[in-house]
Amino acid sequence: MARLKVLSALDTARTQYYHFKAIIIAGMGLFSDAYDLFSITLIIKMIGRIYYKDRGNQTPPVVASALVAVALFGTAIGQLVFGRLGDLKGRRRVYGFALLLMVFGSLASGFSICRKRTCVLLSLGFFRFVLGLGIGGDYPLSSTIMSEFANKKTRGSFIAAVFSMQGFGILASSTVTIVVCSIFRGASASEDDADVAWRLILMLGSVPAAMTYYWRMMMPETARYTALVEQNVIQAAKDMEKVLDVELSLIAEEHPLPPTAHPYSLLSREFLGRHGRDLFACSSTWFLLDIVFYSQVLFQSEIYDIFYLNKDKNEDINVYKEAFHVAWIQTVIAACSTIPGYFFSVYFIDKWGRVKIQIMGFFFMALAFFAIGIPYYSFWTDEDHKHSEGFMILYGLAFFFANFGPNTTTFIVPAELFPARFRSTCHGISGAMGKAGAIIGSVGFLWASHNKEEEGYPKGIGMTASLIILGGVCIVGMVITYFFTRETMGMSLEENEVESVAHEVAEYHNL
Repeated sequence: MARLKVLSALDTARTQYYHFKAIIIAGMGLFSDAYDLFSITLIIKMIGRIYYKDRGNQTPPVVASALVAVALFGTAIGQLVFGRLGDLKGRRRVYGFALLLMVFGSLASGFSICRKRTCVLLSLGFFRFVLGLGIGGDYPLSSTIMSEFANKKTRGSFIAAVFSMQGFGILASSTVTIVVCSIFRGASASEDDADVAWRLILMLGSVPAAMTYYWRMMMPETARYTALVEQNVIQAAKDMEKVLDVELSLIAEEHPLPPTAHPYSLLSREFLGRHGRDLFACSSTWFLLDIVFYSQVLFQSEIYDIFYLNKDKNEDINVYKEAFHVAWIQTVIAACSTIPGYFFSVYFIDKWGRVKIQIMGFFFMALAFFAIGIPYYSFWTDEDHKHSEGFMILYGLAFFFANFGPNTTTFIVPAELFPARFRSTCHGISGAMGKAGAIIGSVGFLWASHNKEEEGYPKGIGMTASLIILGGVCIVGMVITYFFTRETMGMSLEENEVESVAHEVAEYHNL
């Protein structure tokens, strides 16, 4: 059975300028996502110094947990809502709106209406939720758009390149914090001015998103959506001609057939029978990965607390210096582990395949957490090894293999497995499950990692047990990947669908 010419042309198109342009346009959304989500760790430190001087300069656990969880909850809702809208209304139609929510949420989080503690925290939490909605919308739309524009030979590398911008967003959030805190520390002797500093840090997150809004609006709808969902193959060919170096006469159909009704809906037994296993594999592995990844990133200072700050009571540690030290360690981790992990994924994803890289990443993450966690109190925190470089190397390796592993592949695979009319929706469902795991991991780790009552936290299970549990979660992710995740490398998006080609691709000629 012959395929549509426009789809065949997309799969075999040589890599050209528009592919790289699409990577930047879609990638800047992920850049802003990471900046906005992960800057909150640094802001929580500053808020404690500014608004909780009466409580030892520490943000209470409930407040810290809420500030983290509310954005992640908003992200999960956004992934579900915008993921579905992307399939119902088109990728391009809702792409810009998600970006506007991100810009508004970043700016409004910085303003946060007032300066009284309760008012500031409530308004910050509300606008962080709005920000999360926009971030959530960006995930399924960016991945789906990139997958539908890419050719089948380098599709994985292109989607991984989009997602790698997350690493630069993490780096940017810590770098901006370092610069802002350094400027304020040099220009002001008062910690009260830090109330402006943290607002400025959050508001700067809107800049990269705002810069790409125009270009997102200029993007045409993806040819796959137009041809397969709207069933307008003539318009799909015209849109493709605008952005890719291909003549319309080579991809236009001579005798286009009229639209036909799609055979089954999302909420049907047939959908579950055809795609239930793939949806389970994508959702469960993303859920498990985010338990580990977000507990690492959002509360990494709880893990390397012995490294990031001198606890000498005689040393004058103000709000700027504390935020500076936390941001500095986050910068080192991002530059030495996180970003290189993304680069390795970009290079190897279409050589080794998604499944192998995902299994490998989970495996080495588990080893790193076991190596850190089992001897944490008996070895890493004793006086002889308290500042050992080995600890940071192992912790850095956990980040490296998260990104040269499941953190990248769980973003790629849902954009490749499902039919065009369910692709954005299923990616959104998978991502929302991931964010549910992120809430469990980040908030749970924050409360569980203490082995005694300290800084307002009750006694938990301790760092050893917490890290061993994270390692165990990685092992479960590895097992699920091995038994349930299908390889998508080297095949067209239509070949990856587990359903009759005749139902999902309009056919024009019988061979």
